[in-house]
Parts: sequence; C-alpha cells; structure tokens
Amino acid sequence: MATRREFLTAAALVTGAAAARGIDPIARPAGVPPDKTMTLSLAAYSFRQALDLAKPTMTLFDFLDLAATLPLDAVELTSYYFAETTPAYLKRLRDHAAGKKLAISGVPVRSDFCRADPAGRRAEIAHVRAWTDRAADLGAATVRVFAGDLPKGDTLEAAQARVVAALEECCAHAEKRGVLLALENHGGITATPAQLLALVRPVRSKALGVNVDTGNFKTPDPYADVAAIAPYGVVVQVKTEVFPAGKPAQEADLARIVGTLRAANYHGAVVLEYEAKPDAKVAVPRHLAVLRKLLDAA
Repeated sequence: MATRREFLTAAALVTGAAAARGIDPIARPAGVPPDKTMTLSLAAYSFRQALDLAKPTMTLFDFLDLAATLPLDAVELTSYYFAETTPAYLKRLRDHAAGKKLAISGVPVRSDFCRADPAGRRAEIAHVRAWTDRAADLGAATVRVFAGDLPKGDTLEAAQARVVAALEECCAHAEKRGVLLALENHGGITATPAQLLALVRPVRSKALGVNVDTGNFKTPDPYADVAAIAPYGVVVQVKTEVFPAGKPAQEADLARIVGTLRAANYHGAVVLEYEAKPDAKVAVPRHLAVLRKLLDAA
C-alpha cells in the first residue's frame, strides 16, 4: 500500500499538472472516496495469443468463464477478438457476463484519426461510431480509442486538428449512446502528457476522457506522467511493467500507481492489461490478487 508520503507526492503532481494547464480535471462524484467506486477489471487483451481470431484456442465466452474464477468486478472485451458483431452475438456476450456477475467495463478499439486522406479518416470515424453502438448494447462504460501516428511529411498541428475534429464527431455520437470515449496515451502524437492533453483540451464534450495506460510512457519519469493525466482518466489500464527512457523494463510499483489514482480522486475501472513475458494464466491471477488487496484497502 502507498505510504502517506507517496500519496501526498502524487497529489501534488496531480494538482500541479491540472493547475499548469489552467483547466479542471474530469468531474468526479462529490464526497465519494475513490476506494468505494474503483472497480477491478481484466482486459481480454491479456490473453491475446489464445483469443487471436486467426487461430483461437479461447473464445470471449471462455474468457468470461475464466474471469469469473478471479477476484474481479468486471471485464474489458477488446474489439479485436469478437467472432461476430451481430446483435444476437452481443446479447449472448452481455447475458453470459451478467450470468457470471461481471460488468463489462469497456471495449477497446483501434483508430487512426491522423489519417490525411478524407475517405480513410471517414472510415475510422465510422469504425469508432459502430463500436460505440456495440459497446452501448453490451452495457459497457467506455470505448478506448487511439489518436494515431503523424503521417510522413505532415505537420503536427495539422494532424492534431484532424484528430480533434474526429473526436468531436465521435463524442457527439457517444453522448447519445451514453458511452464515454477514452483517448489513450498510445505513443504517436500522444507520447507525452502535453501531447495527449493538447487533443483532449479542445474537445468540448462530456463524453471524452483519457484512457490512462500506465505502461505506455517511455519518458524519464513514467510515474510522474501517469500522475499528470490521471485527473482526466475515465478508465485506467494497468501494466505490470514500466519503461523509463534509456533504462530496461522495470516491474511496476502497483501500490504507487493505486496511490496516484486515489490522489487524483479517480473513479472507474482499474483494468489489468497484462503484456509481460511470463505465462498469463499464471501471472494474471497473481497480479490481480495484489491489485484487489490494494483497491480494497481503506
């Protein structure tokens, strides 16, 4: 569990980051401690090799059965592993999750709003809108999206403008469906907190927040950067490793990460997205046990 000193340090980083940008963080429930509303979820992506549709050895229904044996409140159903997208299939998934007493916290999708060709960008927007509908039908709270990569020969400013316009359009649809879009710090033009928030700030929609991926910052101090974006988080994907610039991968300090989320008054899903080398079937239960204990601690 994070020490009081770590908690206060994280709180200072969060407050300073928000103040420096001159904007308020995502609204949080007043008077409700984050400990009472942070839920533990597991990303289907953690079992990506088994779920790979090219040669699957596990279905999303199998994943739900496995998740039901773990100390979870919810699951995150990655869009890449849906064998179908028919209404009947979505209903079966939703009913199966409910039968296992698991909420569906979110549906991550791929997207590239940096695309310079209008037709390609329209296809990306249509893709996100379609998955927003599917997430709503599943009862999911969030849809994770990517901004994309800067096209060769393009300017950052032009790409940012295209991303903001695409997010605004997708958010207008998400608002109607009661789903939150979560822009991830996924490298590309979101490799730093400043780059990520340069895309979030201009979008005036209550449906947009941040997908805080704790393992994606390849910067000198990934923990400080996670603290900087945590106030804007609507979903958090926790990795079991961090990658400080110029250093080898390090085991993530999960207590420090949870302390940062508390300091940011984060309310929402804390999703284990396992990507390390040890076998997921062995490692995932171990890491979930640690996270469960941290989230349950008063």
